[in-house]
Amino acid sequence: MEDLWTQVGNVGFPMVMAFYLLVRMEPLIKELQKSVTLLTVVVARLGGLDYREAKGLLEGQVVDK
Repeated sequence: MEDLWTQVGNVGFPMVMAFYLLVRMEPLIKELQKSVTLLTVVVARLGGLDYREAKGLLEGQVVDK
């Protein structure tokens, strides 16, 4: 029985911490995603690409001009 509680303590704590950090970090990850998307648009325009072309290149699609 004591081994069970030890295993719950060893596995349960990391699971709870991972869930807590995921919930706390999700808004930050979404903001970073928006920033990357904005930078993609800026770099595409500076390079003379259309946004759809740049998006297609990022997604691995071939985009016809």
